[in-house]
Amino acid sequence: MILELDTLLAQQACRDLVLAAAEAVDGRDFLALAAMFEPDGVLVRPDGVELSGRDAIVAAYAARDPYRLTRHLVSNQRVSVDLAAGTARATCSVLLWSGRHSDAATPRGRPADPVQQVGEIRDLLAKTPQGWRISRREAWFTLFQTGSTP
Repeated sequence: MILELDTLLAQQACRDLVLAAAEAVDGRDFLALAAMFEPDGVLVRPDGVELSGRDAIVAAYAARDPYRLTRHLVSNQRVSVDLAAGTARATCSVLLWSGRHSDAATPRGRPADPVQQVGEIRDLLAKTPQGWRISRREAWFTLFQTGSTP
């Protein structure tokens, strides 16, 4: 019974980490995002660019358009944990909505970009003295929708 509880707690911690990473990107808190990775962690972006290490992750995200507004809606999370090895594998689907902070806010929010995307994330996670961290993240897009702007 204790092993089952430990597994459930580890799975939840990994799910929370995946959600916190999405929130850090959307909140433009790139130092927090990088801290969720192991020091030599790797992030493979949807365009295939591989970022190695926390400094590379911060630099790449900080170089993005400062007016870009994103919301990563994370779903279909699955986590498998190997407690003996101190590792886990997590997968999820992501619906990415984007727009611009520079657009005027209205009671309905800001206008969304006409292209919206559905993607997937695959993480390899490791249990560290600081808690669960991402060792390797691979992200890619599987679908997109174009539309017209309001």
